[in-house]
Amino acid sequence: MDSAIVYWLDLAGTMVFALSGVLLACRSRMDPIGMLVLAAATAVGGGTMRDLVLGVQPVFWVTDTTYLWVVLATVGASLIGYRYIHRLNRVFLPVADAFGLALFVVIGANKALLLGFSGVVAVLMGLFTGVAGGMIRDVLARRVPLVLRSEIYATAAIAGGVVYVVCEVLGVAHLGLVLSLATTLGLRLAAIRWKVSLPVFVWAMIDPDVSTRQAADADFTASVHTDQPPGKPVRRKMRVRMVHHRKARTLWAEDE
Repeated sequence: MDSAIVYWLDLAGTMVFALSGVLLACRSRMDPIGMLVLAAATAVGGGTMRDLVLGVQPVFWVTDTTYLWVVLATVGASLIGYRYIHRLNRVFLPVADAFGLALFVVIGANKALLLGFSGVVAVLMGLFTGVAGGMIRDVLARRVPLVLRSEIYATAAIAGGVVYVVCEVLGVAHLGLVLSLATTLGLRLAAIRWKVSLPVFVWAMIDPDVSTRQAADADFTASVHTDQPPGKPVRRKMRVRMVHHRKARTLWAEDE
């Protein structure tokens, strides 16, 4: 890989991830310090975890403080243009985040391979680099991390990492860079465009005369009509099904 191009793209990905942390801080009504913390956690958290796991000391942003300056500049620009940054949340930021994810996966996997680790470890390091920062950000904001929900996010990162490692083993590193970026980016953008998601497990409380499949297909809830005599309690049963996340909301509210 051309190290200079990758370096500048890495800084661009750092800026995008920092901006996503700023936007979440705004939605969570945090002060400027909170914005800075979430921006830094999102931008360099994944790479920091990667370096710590791989035993790289000091971590990358200690040896190259340009990453910290990019985070500071992003937060500063957001504070100046705070009236307009919320408009980036609809179209630009999800797409830019997908580009950042694809690039971070390649960088993490490549670093692990350069240090002599196995392909499995390289795929995991690509995953860590791409998603760990967002997980830290969501935890600090008291949200369920995006990667642990039904979004096609970690799946895209794993697929891109596998493609890159396979191409490296076959000796086509430059092709692997392109194919890995295309795989991660294609899966993530397709998930955003067509709202594709993984199925989720849902607990459903249904009446004894209604099957769980009928409850899911017909959008039944706990108040399904039955022929039980008035005043007689209905013994509902708890069932578990794997359904689409939209169907899950009809069977079991997220806050229950």
